[in-house]
Amino acid sequence: MMTITFPGGKKVEARYKGITIQTDQPVSEGGGGTAPAPFDLFIASIGTCMGYYVLQFCEQRDISCKDIRLSLTDEWDPIVRRIIRIKVTIELPSSFPSKYSDAVIKAAEQCTVKKHLLTPPEIVVETKQR
Repeated sequence: MMTITFPGGKKVEARYKGITIQTDQPVSEGGGGTAPAPFDLFIASIGTCMGYYVLQFCEQRDISCKDIRLSLTDEWDPIVRRIIRIKVTIELPSSFPSKYSDAVIKAAEQCTVKKHLLTPPEIVVETKQR
């Protein structure tokens, strides 16, 4: 179970499996800008999940990940006020075997976070008095 608490200001913390994940709002939104905003973590979860699958792909083929990077850019629609596209670019060094270029994309697309976005779970919110 994940527990969410409110340490002060615009900060919100999540505690999960002994780890504390801190969030804060940007200064422009009244926060202190001391930690990523929750939506930043959402985008990061996509990138780090895909990164994990790229890492696994490379490790299985004894390919170094040292010079591989993933870059994420998003496209914001001001009318619907949400991101409508996230582009992930896997930046490969010249030493990366070109025969695996398409395969590493397919590996990244196995990301569990992406799969959950494509077929989202039901999210139920309730209250409980303590």
